[in-house]
Amino acid sequence: MFPESPPMSLMTPAVPGLVWAYHFRPGSAPCSRLPLDATRSDLEVSEGFLWLHLNLADSRVNAFLENFPGLSPAAIAALTTHDTHAAVTLDEQLLYGTLIDFQRDFASETRDIGWLHFFVSGKVIITTRLQPLRSIDRVRAALEKNAARYKRPIDVFETIVAEFQRTLISLVMELTEELNQIEDFVYDNAPRDERRRLAPVRRTVVRLHRHLRTVLTLLRRAAAADDDEMPFGFDDVAGRLIGRLEAADHDVYALQERARLLHEEIDSKLSSETNRHLYILSIMTAFMLPPTLVTGFFGMNTSSLPFAEGIGGTAYALALIVFSVAAAWWLLRRAGIL
Repeated sequence: MFPESPPMSLMTPAVPGLVWAYHFRPGSAPCSRLPLDATRSDLEVSEGFLWLHLNLADSRVNAFLENFPGLSPAAIAALTTHDTHAAVTLDEQLLYGTLIDFQRDFASETRDIGWLHFFVSGKVIITTRLQPLRSIDRVRAALEKNAARYKRPIDVFETIVAEFQRTLISLVMELTEELNQIEDFVYDNAPRDERRRLAPVRRTVVRLHRHLRTVLTLLRRAAAADDDEMPFGFDDVAGRLIGRLEAADHDVYALQERARLLHEEIDSKLSSETNRHLYILSIMTAFMLPPTLVTGFFGMNTSSLPFAEGIGGTAYALALIVFSVAAAWWLLRRAGIL
């Protein structure tokens, strides 16, 4: 007979929504990846620290975090929120909040903005997200190559923000190339209306600048907090991250200004083209108005019209039309319109 399986209530459940988990240790084997079916008992480590990355699409994540040791109610709310704005909070040497990132689908990387929620203490870093994100996957790839550089959870947090900055720079380069192509069409001999192509670029740049300025402000405010509120090493990390993000913000702002000026240039050229068409139409109207007046005069059904009797009346009327056009041309030239 087969041994009887233990009841489900006695089995240790796996960590819900686990995308990956790493255990960092001091020594020759600095990091090991936990299996995806890791249980809560596997998270009880005596040395080093853990990095847990969870998927909020699993509804059981909230209950798991509520029972996770060391998490305050505010930290749990930060890890499980669906708010779409950045936040950085320091509280009794704990760091938690929300960072901006870019979404990634299964086939390619996108420009859609996503949100990464984080919690950092001395023994664990927890990150949660709803959609796959670009920067966080690059951090995992960098960790697989050189895990020895991560001595503390705050080091992983720094790498996450640094990878976001690198992703932002690569996106700025892509947008710059798009603006270069649009600019070539705008300043071509036969300019085209590129506003429809420029609009999504401007929208992306404006959103990036707004969220990036928010993250910068939050990091500056966190760096100015009391020392007893900061995790160990956060002051130096914040200084380096602020420098990185300020450089990226300068590039994004320059790109935003360039997109705005390019939009104004397109509007100016289109206005000039419209004015030129209106000018031509006005000139044509000015030339056609005297002949219209002549033909309207001779089209009246009244008696005693000139040239109504005899022969050659039509020729005289045509001559009068030509004379009226010539008179209109002379008047326009004398007024400086032509």
